[in-house]
Amino acid sequence: MSLPQDNRPPLAVRRARAAVGALFLTNGALYANLVPRLPEIKTALDLDNAAYGLAIAAFPTGAIVSGLGAGYMVRRFGSARVAVVGTVLTGLGTLAAGLAPSFALLVAALFLGGASDSITDVGQNTHGLRVQRRYGRSIINGFHAVWSIGAVLGGSMAAAAIALGLPLDVHLGISLGIFAVVAVVALRFLLPGRDDETADDGGSAAAAPARLRGPRLSVRTVAIVAALVLIGIGGALVEDAGSSWATLYLSTDLGAPAALAATAYVSLVDAQTVGRLLGDRLVDRFGQRTVACAGGVIIALGMGLALAWPTVPGTIAGFAAAGFGSATLIPAAMHEADELPGLRPGTGLTIVSWLLRLGFLCSPPLVGLVADDVGLRTGLLVVPIAGVLVVALSGVLRRRAT
Repeated sequence: MSLPQDNRPPLAVRRARAAVGALFLTNGALYANLVPRLPEIKTALDLDNAAYGLAIAAFPTGAIVSGLGAGYMVRRFGSARVAVVGTVLTGLGTLAAGLAPSFALLVAALFLGGASDSITDVGQNTHGLRVQRRYGRSIINGFHAVWSIGAVLGGSMAAAAIALGLPLDVHLGISLGIFAVVAVVALRFLLPGRDDETADDGGSAAAAPARLRGPRLSVRTVAIVAALVLIGIGGALVEDAGSSWATLYLSTDLGAPAALAATAYVSLVDAQTVGRLLGDRLVDRFGQRTVACAGGVIIALGMGLALAWPTVPGTIAGFAAAGFGSATLIPAAMHEADELPGLRPGTGLTIVSWLLRLGFLCSPPLVGLVADDVGLRTGLLVVPIAGVLVVALSGVLRRRAT
C-alpha cells in the first residue's frame, strides 16, 4: 500500500493507530484500578494470606486457560471486535471482584477477568501490528508505552477513590463505565475487514499464501518460537522482579525506609515507559536485533553491578536500568512471532503471549524458593541472567525492518 507524498499514512490509518492506543490504555487501566483495593477485599471477606494468594492467582490462571483460544477467536471474529469485547468483559470481571460476597465468587470473578484480559491482549496486539504494517515502520513499542501510562492512570484513580472514600462498587463501576465507552468508541475507528488480508500484510501477493494456509510447524519455526518466548520471558522476569521483590529487597536486605524502598519499582516502570516511547525510533534505525541485544546488556550490567555492590541508590539505579533495557523485549517477541511465515494470522502471537503468561505465573514462586534457601539477593540474580539470555538469543530477531 503506497503512502502519500508527505509519507503520512491515510487519515483512516492514523485514526486506527489512535484507536489501538486507546485500547492499550484501557487494558492497562482496568486491572490497575482493582489492585490497590485488593487488601480491602481481603479484609472484607476475612481471608487469610493463603486464601488471598489463591484468589489472586485466579487472574493469571484464567489468562493461561483462555490464552490458546485467542488466536481462533481473532480469526473467527476479527481482532478489532475481540479486543473491544474482551476489554468490556475484563472490566466486568474487575467489577464483579469488587462486589464478590464470598471467596468462591471472588475467584470466579478474577478468573473471568484474567481470561478476558488474555484474549484482549492478543486482539489488541494483533490489530496494533496490522496498523504497523500499514505504517511501514515500528509503532508497537508506543502502544506498550501507552499501556504503562494506563496502568499508572488506573492506580492513580484507585488511590483517589480511596482518598475520597468511594465505595468499591461505585469506584469500579465508574472505571468500567469510562473505559468500556472508550473501547466501544474506538471500535468505530479500527481497521475494517479481515486480519489476514494481503493489503495488511504489507508484502507481495506471492507472500500472502504463506500466511493464509494452515500451520507449517517446521523444526526451524518451532526453534524460533521457543527463542522468542524466552526473549519475552526475559522481559517478564524483569517486570516481575520489580513488582514482586524490589520493595521487599530494599526494605529488608538493605534497610531502606518504606517510602524510599517503593521508589525502586517506580524507577523501573518510569524507565521502561521512557524506553518504550523511544523504542520505535531505535528499532527503525538499528533493528530489533541490535536494540534487544543492547537492552540485554543494559539489564545484565545494571542489575549485575547493583547486586555485586549493594547500596540503596545503586539498587534503585539498577532496577531503572533493567526497566529501560527490557522496554522493547515483549513487543519485539510478539512482533516477530506474528510475522512468522507458514502460520495462520494470530497463531504465533497467541503462542508467545500464552507462554509469557506462564513466565509471569511461575517467576514469583521460583524466586521465592531461591530467596528462602539462600537469600533474596541471590534470588534476584534471575534479572542479570535474563539479560544474558536475551543477548544470547537476540540473533533470531531481524536486523532491520523490511
